[in-house]
Amino acid sequence: MKKSLVALALMGVFAGAYAQSSVTIYGTVDAGISKRTGTTTQVGKRDNNKLGFKGIEDLGGGLKAIFQLEIRYEPDTGTIENTSGANSRPLFQGQSRVGLQGDFGTVRLGRGLTAFQETSTAFEPWSGIPAVAGYQTDLQVAGYSSDPLSPVGNSGNRFSNAVFYNTPMIADMFQLNVTVGAKEANNGPAIIGKGIATAPQFAANSAPVTTPYSLSATAANGPFAAYAAYEKNAIETKLWSVGASFKPMNELKLMASYQKQDQGNSTLINPDTKAWILGANYTVGAGMFRLGYGQKTPDNALGNPALAKTKQASIGYDYNLSARTYLYFDASNKKAATTLNYYGLGIHHNF
Repeated sequence: MKKSLVALALMGVFAGAYAQSSVTIYGTVDAGISKRTGTTTQVGKRDNNKLGFKGIEDLGGGLKAIFQLEIRYEPDTGTIENTSGANSRPLFQGQSRVGLQGDFGTVRLGRGLTAFQETSTAFEPWSGIPAVAGYQTDLQVAGYSSDPLSPVGNSGNRFSNAVFYNTPMIADMFQLNVTVGAKEANNGPAIIGKGIATAPQFAANSAPVTTPYSLSATAANGPFAAYAAYEKNAIETKLWSVGASFKPMNELKLMASYQKQDQGNSTLINPDTKAWILGANYTVGAGMFRLGYGQKTPDNALGNPALAKTKQASIGYDYNLSARTYLYFDASNKKAATTLNYYGLGIHHNF
């Protein structure tokens, strides 16, 4: 009897604790068949494949504790290897953050998308997914990397060892976002920069000389939305961007952005890169079209802007089979020093 009462008491304690918190397991499985100029047909992906865990605990008085962990993996092999085959990605490549949320906003610590990178995805026709036909990983950031001093294979749009802050919505229209990285070494490769191979500007496992940070501000009013963002990474490359979107009807979203990268601290020739993108999403029944065109120049091509200019035109189509599963098709033409054509067809599932 005593054992039964103890067991019931423990169950009550755990049930009470669980009632105050929740943990969600979520993820995506995305796989498809693709063909690029100069390669054979391959099995790959359009979006990141992930397995995530996120939770929230009500601490009372409007204060909540939150966390999120997110693993990245390759759909065709099941591994967490990067594209070069080196197993250098962290386990929680997507994000690894814990923090507090309240009337003051949201504060988190760990690894995640920078304020710039997280904000800009809403103004790109592929919604920031790393699709070959998309723009966010190249033109929308003018070829910039948020994380140049981390190991090869880490994603270039995140800060590790960072503090993240998001204000609450101001007047139901505005929000400010800040990310500040620590001046910590993270086993990154050597970067020659303005040095030479035997004496690189940034040696392997260098710590940032100055504090990396990222800022963004967003505004939304009815069918109109806009953002402005600025970021400086660990090697003092600077990036700023502005963009806007407009929905003349519920089915149609138009968007545009402009960005400029300044690599003056680590590049001798053509340190500035400029890029712009025009895009649209158009929903028809169960499907949605994605359209985009953009240019990037001069991309540091040894003083030859004509060689450096990148032009990209892309089209995509998503067809929803259910609320969680859709089929997709992408096609793009990218012209720089050479021409790259891409075609992809696949399936995406959220769970």
